[in-house]
Amino acid sequence: MSLRGTSSLAGWGRRLPGDDADELTWLLFHQDDVVSLDQARRHLSTKAIRHRVATGKWRQVHRAVFVAHNGPVSPDQLRWAAVLAAGPRAILGGLTAAQAGGLRGFAARPIHILLPASCRRGSLPAGAVVHRSTILSDDDVLAVGRPRRTAAARSIVDAAQWAGDDQQSRAIIAAAFQQRIVAGDDLRQVVDRLPRARRRQLILAAAADAAGGAHSLAELDFLDLVRRAGLPEPARQKVRYDSTGRRRYLDAYFEQWGVHVEIDGGQHADPRAWWADMRRQNGLWVAGDRLLRFPAWVVRAHPDEVVTQLRAALEAAGWPG
Repeated sequence: MSLRGTSSLAGWGRRLPGDDADELTWLLFHQDDVVSLDQARRHLSTKAIRHRVATGKWRQVHRAVFVAHNGPVSPDQLRWAAVLAAGPRAILGGLTAAQAGGLRGFAARPIHILLPASCRRGSLPAGAVVHRSTILSDDDVLAVGRPRRTAAARSIVDAAQWAGDDQQSRAIIAAAFQQRIVAGDDLRQVVDRLPRARRRQLILAAAADAAGGAHSLAELDFLDLVRRAGLPEPARQKVRYDSTGRRRYLDAYFEQWGVHVEIDGGQHADPRAWWADMRRQNGLWVAGDRLLRFPAWVVRAHPDEVVTQLRAALEAAGWPG
């Protein structure tokens, strides 16, 4: 069944062109109303293009890229503009590609473009940056999706490589697992194909921890702290049943000694979320566990206090030290 002539496409919120639409109209539809100068010249004369810009029907967002309206330019349209400006072999990469695939919680700029190492690029719009790679296999490129972009696992590995610092790199990996953008050994398979990847060991370690259940950056920080202090390693996201029989997921659980650690994030500013956590905590206490709670900022800013309290709880529970 043809989609032409129907009123909308699920998830797009845009009206489909009718059966009598010309090729340029369909091109604009598929490219979120963004078109390069070369593409436009295949359908319009230079005079017609200038007229559309002069009358406000089109907006020039780059010397060789146009948006087919004169209103605000959306993040999707900015991504299209960057890809079209960079050249026919350009694809979205890194954090930008991951965001196009659903990753949330990070700034939309800059726009990351990936090109083969030997490929020349066009001039870029403001806020776009080009990276190059000698390795870009079919497994690294998403088979569907427009504009073309790297597949989820390659996107996260590149985002971690290109991050401003190690902390942001680990945050991206943690978020990707938490939001189910990647899973299992997805990142390891990509790193195996990239022998010269930056932060190789950091990426592998953070991915292994995240796949094992430490799904937030604060939990990764806590796990790193435990290891450096020489404490026993906890299970992460352990399933535990409270005194009412309800299933609970524990951030970190030292099962042999019945010590449970919760890392509190920003959601605890919400009184309802805070009470829900306290109710869960009470149920675990009734069942006999020792439970420690640390705000995420304390794990980062006062690690010695966290270690001291955790060591004391483990020793009180029977850990020989």
